[in-house]
Formats: sequence, structure tokens, C-alpha cells
Amino acid sequence: MDELAGAVSWAEVLLFRTFESADLRDVWRNAENLRWIHASSAGVDRLLDPVLREGPWLLTNSGGILDRAIAEYVAAGILASVKKLPQALRRQRERVWEHRGTNGIQGRHALVVGPGSIGREIARVLGALGMRVDASATSRRPGDAEFGQILDVHELPSYAGEYDVIVLAAPLTDRTRGLVDIEVLDAMRPDAGLVNIARGPVVDEAALSGALASGAIGWAVLDVFEVEPLPETSPLWDLDNVILTAHLAGDADDFAERLWQLFEDNLGRYLTGSPLANVVDKQAGYVRR
Repeated sequence: MDELAGAVSWAEVLLFRTFESADLRDVWRNAENLRWIHASSAGVDRLLDPVLREGPWLLTNSGGILDRAIAEYVAAGILASVKKLPQALRRQRERVWEHRGTNGIQGRHALVVGPGSIGREIARVLGALGMRVDASATSRRPGDAEFGQILDVHELPSYAGEYDVIVLAAPLTDRTRGLVDIEVLDAMRPDAGLVNIARGPVVDEAALSGALASGAIGWAVLDVFEVEPLPETSPLWDLDNVILTAHLAGDADDFAERLWQLFEDNLGRYLTGSPLANVVDKQAGYVRR
């Protein structure tokens, strides 16, 4: 961190490859020449401390380069859950031959919370698999090419029970923190699933653990958590209706190449004085599209 603080005293552009747990508030105070910061992730909640939020610097993210990988992860998680592959793998390890009835997703109804670029790619992939897909956003508006309808996220408890799966793809902001709480979980159907590829704090994790353990909801696919790494004491580890992964939904073998392509394009814009792509509204906490 001391090395970074020294670098920003002369740097004009800063590319962050990782900032998972760094306290950067003192770094920004040395940024006398800094004008533009680029984040290698789509979410910037861990970077947006009060100093950066109120500072003069442009902030861009890497939205777009992770979309397909995350959408494929979501589709894989939904299919694995409804086909009960985790239970089948457990029986395989136990050398137990057991027939289980499974479900399909053709014609099933999905809700994507957060119709940004990631949410839209999720909708395209799920739609190609035969699912009907709606979205939940900051305001109600007509549907479009990807979504049958776009509903008001503030009314989520009133319609959560209409969906077979809810996929969380929203940025973590003051408004989305704890969005999926006990009220939303109680409204969901007992056979429905929840997929979280957003941020862990978007969900009340204790309430989710209870809902999964009691059968109030059917299953979950979780790539993000309130605390990462997920503590060994978390009850989520012991639930057989949960797929847990270590914040890897956006991983792809061409990630670095795509990141550099995006950054180089934006650097060209920066050097010619053109508007940058993926500029984050630092007050809102995400790119407004």
C-alpha cells in the first residue's frame, strides 16, 4: 500500500487489478496528478470509499468483459440445481445407486434483479434455453428485447413469489444492501431458487440460510458472500440444496486479454479527449446506461 501511495503522487492514470480488502483512503490524498481510475471488475463497491466518491477523479469499470462468463455460470447453476446434480454427485461418492426425479427449465419463469449489461446477457442465455425472463430495476418500465417486463425493485416482495428463480445481478449500493431479506424470502415459493452473482451483502445471509434449511425456498447457487472467504462456521456449507463457489463466476481464460482490450480502447479515448466508456456514476455506484 505504501508503494501505491507513492505511485499515485505522480500517476495520471491508475488501473486496479485487485482491491479486495485494501483501505485506500490515504492513497487518494497523495493523488496530486491522478485524473482517471479504471477497475478490473464490474462492481466497484469495494473501491468507492468516501474519499474517492467525493474526489475529482473519473472512475471506469470493466462492465461487458465478464458478461458471457457470468451468464454461463448462472445457466450452469440453474441447470445443475433443477437436475439435482449436487445430490447425484454426493451419491456417486457414496457409491449409492438412487433414482431421483428432476425438473426442467423450458417455460419456467426467471427474474433478473439488475438489468445492466451482465443482467441482459443472463437474460439472453436463459431465454435461449427456453425460460421466460423479467427484470427488476429502480423503476417500472416497459419490457424490451431481453425482458418481458421490467418491474420496480422496491416492490420485490409483492411479486417474488411469481418466479421459479431469482437471479441477483445488481451492484451493491446503499439501496441494494440487504435487498433480499426475510420478507422477500418468505414471499418466494418453496420450490424456487436464488442465484447470487452480485455481492454477498445484497442478501441477508442468515435469513437465507434459515430459508434453505427449513425448505422455505428450494435451492440456491451462491458465488458471493457477506464475508469472503466464507467462514468454516457458516451453515451454508452443510446444506445439500446449495451450490457454493469462491467468487469465480466471471472467470474465463480470456479475461486478461479482454481487460487489456477495454483499457487500451479507453486509453486511446483518454489521450484524444474523447468520452470514456463505462464511466461510473460515483454517487449511484454503477454505470448508468
